[in-house]
Amino acid sequence: MLFSFDHVTYGYDGVPVIEDVSFELNERERVGFLGGNGEGKTTLLRLLMGELTPDGGTIFRKNHLRIGYLEQAGGFENANTVYGAMEEVFEEDRALLSRLEETQKAMSEADADLRVLSARAESLQKQISARDSYRYRVKIETVLNGMGFRDFYDRPVPVMSGGEKTKLKLCRLLLEEPELLVLDEPTNHLDIKTLFWLEDYLTSFKGALLVVSHDRYFLDRLTSRTLELEFGRLTSYKGNYSRYKVLKAERVKEMTREYEKQQEEIAKLQDYVDRNIVRATTAKSALSRVNKLDRMEIKEKPLLPPPPPRFSFTYDEKPYEKVIDTDPFTLTAGGKVLLDNVRFTLMRGRKCALVGDNGTGKTTLLKFLLSKDPRVRFAKFTRPAYYDQENADLGPDDRVLDAFWGKYALMSQTDARKLLAQSGLGAEDVQKKVKELSGGLKAKLELSLLEARRGNLLILDEPTNHLDLPARESLEEALRAFDGTVLFVSHDRRFIDSVADCICCLENGALTFFDGRYEAFLQSRKTENAPAMSAHAPTQKSEGSYRSREQRAKEAQRRARVKEIETRLEELEKEEAELNDLLVTVSADYKKVFEVTARLDAIREESERLYGEYETLI
Repeated sequence: MLFSFDHVTYGYDGVPVIEDVSFELNERERVGFLGGNGEGKTTLLRLLMGELTPDGGTIFRKNHLRIGYLEQAGGFENANTVYGAMEEVFEEDRALLSRLEETQKAMSEADADLRVLSARAESLQKQISARDSYRYRVKIETVLNGMGFRDFYDRPVPVMSGGEKTKLKLCRLLLEEPELLVLDEPTNHLDIKTLFWLEDYLTSFKGALLVVSHDRYFLDRLTSRTLELEFGRLTSYKGNYSRYKVLKAERVKEMTREYEKQQEEIAKLQDYVDRNIVRATTAKSALSRVNKLDRMEIKEKPLLPPPPPRFSFTYDEKPYEKVIDTDPFTLTAGGKVLLDNVRFTLMRGRKCALVGDNGTGKTTLLKFLLSKDPRVRFAKFTRPAYYDQENADLGPDDRVLDAFWGKYALMSQTDARKLLAQSGLGAEDVQKKVKELSGGLKAKLELSLLEARRGNLLILDEPTNHLDLPARESLEEALRAFDGTVLFVSHDRRFIDSVADCICCLENGALTFFDGRYEAFLQSRKTENAPAMSAHAPTQKSEGSYRSREQRAKEAQRRARVKEIETRLEELEKEEAELNDLLVTVSADYKKVFEVTARLDAIREESERLYGEYETLI
């Protein structure tokens, strides 16, 4: 066991944040840690790290436990270069290698005491081998390259951005190989390529993991137990995030059923007591029920989590089929060519995810499409609605309700408040200034504005940033139900796979289009047999992707006919096998043989006809 909490309680200003928390974490365990904003996850992690002292209960840690802790805003302060900062982890290895080199050099001198020097060299070799010191450079380069720092070895750490410093902190922790790695939102600031690398690396990590994350794919792949902090209480579930969802629903349902059942029993007992306690003939039985009530251990009413926000996207009229179409264009930023002589086309009703490494130009492409550049054409009746991850269109000093009305002044106060409330902004929140809102609430305000826009083309730049898991899942559901067109950037792989029906990958200055779900896109990349096309192919593919009502009806008829043929062929194959068996038993009866063979000929003729039709349909 690495550590344990035993009935731990902690609060601020007399208000408990966590109450009676007990759990333990063992060697090599992989645990996901969930909880809504403000539930106390960071407080619990600080208690674990020894930064806080519990008000009650005890915390046990294994002696000399080495913990690596990545805080959510865990910037890395170091005066060295990127590579030099990582070399600091291997000071002892570098010292051993240096001593060995000095010893070997001394052994080559004429007056050397070879017996003593040889013994020293042998001892050093054993230590180096045990620590795998020769490979320290390989370890550094593996981690730095995997985390996207291949071209930044010599860059000083102080000039790196906040997000890059957090990534460097994670690199350092991976190289230190602690017994317990505590990661608070480690997937922030990582592009999808780096996320997959990190997951692969952590899969082979020898220590234990405690992970706070909103990345469901990350949790599902790495964790085998889930802890949830809710209403100050901690509950443990066996399994990853997907399994936790099922188990929690079952637990809440069972707790509610038991509570309601007990409340019914209490009501019946109390009713009997009220009616019979004063009657001489029944007072004794009434008293027995009073005693039963007194002895009963009253179950607490289950505290249900607040309902997740609800989003709904609608529009007034449909645009023409080719919603976005461009002439060839080139995009640059800071002297770097991001996209070189490409075209982009998006058809009505498609939900397209833009994917690619950080810095490939995804956000730049979105802004170009919205820039009113003459090379960009929107179909007639297209009404774009843009979600900006930076919330640049929100005045920080505006009251939330005023920020909303500033854009939709004709909406009644009742309708405005209702829309904001459905998105998770309550009566207190709408009176705050925008700058006083948390990142999650700002995102919900931006999504409320997006709903009010009633766009038939939604263009979304990282819409899941700052949203907790229930809000992300609500947004997914709303976008899946939306029958308009969606173009979005996201690093949330579960979100991409849930919403997108096509992928546009920005890579090496080109656009590559894939018609299908994200998981299929990833698989095609792995097998290097991607049914992908060049930057000009989306136009061709997209033009064929829209189907009229008549075309959809014909497609449904085709699928139904294919199923009918498959069913009929199975029936014929079964009958043919039975008739072949029958031929053996009736071989002496030539009339019966004639009937059976005639039927077999008819079966083969019908089968050939059906197979011919089948090949034209599939």
